[in-house]
Amino acid sequence: MPERVPTKTTRLNVRTSPEQDTLIRQAAEASHTTMSEFMLESATARATQVLADRRWFQLESESYDEFKALLDRPAIFKPRLAASLRADYPFFD
Repeated sequence: MPERVPTKTTRLNVRTSPEQDTLIRQAAEASHTTMSEFMLESATARATQVLADRRWFQLESESYDEFKALLDRPAIFKPRLAASLRADYPFFD
């Protein structure tokens, strides 16, 4: 059974300079896709990258081991921090 393609019901409108329009059209043609497909694929890939950068990061093995050790160590009680968190603030109900 063929895979169903989700129905596209939302429209995006983009304003570009003539130079950007030419560049995007040439890239879409070189990719053998329509301009809409090219722009949607490019924007989706970039959006995924931007959001992934907020959730994932890479460390060298040594740095990762140090980072993991810091996360695994017991919490250190900070009396001044605890007191400030217990204090009443006029900005909160």
